[in-house]
Amino acid sequence: MTFALMKTQCSLVLLFTVLLICANVSEALYFYIDGVNRKCFIEELPKETMVTGTYRAEQYSETQKQWIADSDLKIRITVDELPKEHHIVNRVGDSHGHFTFTSTESGDHLICLAPVSTAWFDNTRTKITFDMDFDDPVSGDQHNHDATFSELANRIHDLTQRVHDIRREQTSQREREMEFRDRSELTNSRAVWWTIAQIIVLGVVCVWQMRYFKNFFVAKKLV
Repeated sequence: MTFALMKTQCSLVLLFTVLLICANVSEALYFYIDGVNRKCFIEELPKETMVTGTYRAEQYSETQKQWIADSDLKIRITVDELPKEHHIVNRVGDSHGHFTFTSTESGDHLICLAPVSTAWFDNTRTKITFDMDFDDPVSGDQHNHDATFSELANRIHDLTQRVHDIRREQTSQREREMEFRDRSELTNSRAVWWTIAQIIVLGVVCVWQMRYFKNFFVAKKLV
């Protein structure tokens, strides 16, 4: 009787372990993307739910005939609240990493991932392994907000970089305008001096011709 009870307990423990392993495996998924197309998921989230997404991107190498991790590959991650399409996350990350956001409203959220390429026509096949972890909003006081702060810091850094780019472009535009104005003023100044020089030359020629003809008429006693 005792042996049968122990055998039943061992069977239940083994079954529970297998179910846990299957559950952990089923949480992660992978999908394929051709070129720079994006793959999106819609998740219904309660308000103030903290979501952590983990991803790993690999591209298929025709020469090696296998999936390889490319350090130059970038992945764009966007998260929008539906139906307002309010941007929560919009960033470009490395080929592998994670992102974190907290839902501000209850409802559907559109989560998209897409490879980033600088080529005009990029048909490279990309495999992305993706997993998400959801924290219960009721335990929000116990969250580790380091990832959230890191996400905010990245967004602030991106915004600061954009402001610097705009300022640099404005400075370059002002410099080009000043250079164009200086060239225009120089050209106008040269045109004015050239006109004055022509008038002076014409005046000298006229005076010389008048004196020449006067002396000629006097010599011929025509006057």
